[in-house]
Amino acid sequence: MSLISALPLYRGKQVLLERMAFGVLCVVLSVGCTEVVHRHGEQQPNPYPTPDTRQSIVLSSSAEKEHRAVMLQHLESIQVIMNALVEEDYDLAKGMTESHLGFFMHRQAMASQQPDNFPPAYHDLAMAHHEAAEELARVMPTKDLKQILPKFNNVLKACVACHLEYKVKSGS
Repeated sequence: MSLISALPLYRGKQVLLERMAFGVLCVVLSVGCTEVVHRHGEQQPNPYPTPDTRQSIVLSSSAEKEHRAVMLQHLESIQVIMNALVEEDYDLAKGMTESHLGFFMHRQAMASQQPDNFPPAYHDLAMAHHEAAEELARVMPTKDLKQILPKFNNVLKACVACHLEYKVKSGS
């Protein structure tokens, strides 16, 4: 058999091998892109739904919308404060903390909502949040993150404590 007559046979095998390699590559890539592997130490989703045991605070539709707007404003303020700390703009961080999370904000929010609809324990948690914000504002001028970040963490803990305990529902 001459080299010329064997060439088409070799070319056919080469094309077949290329197609097989391409197919294997496609399978490996698709499996690699879709397979989710949980690594050691990562928390896996709970397959058993846990009941929502938070206490409901029933508000009128308009009061519920206003309350949600205040909560969203708090979240946005937290983000702005964190960014100000990243940018080392301690004056902005202090100002945002005082004006958006401190006692001033609590008084303003409660004046415009229905304070009697909120249980006393809710008010206690809200006051703890605002006190934590005031403490955070007090340490901002130090520009010392070792003092600032624990106070910032206390503000976040106060947020979480309240959200774990209560949920707002519209009564109408």
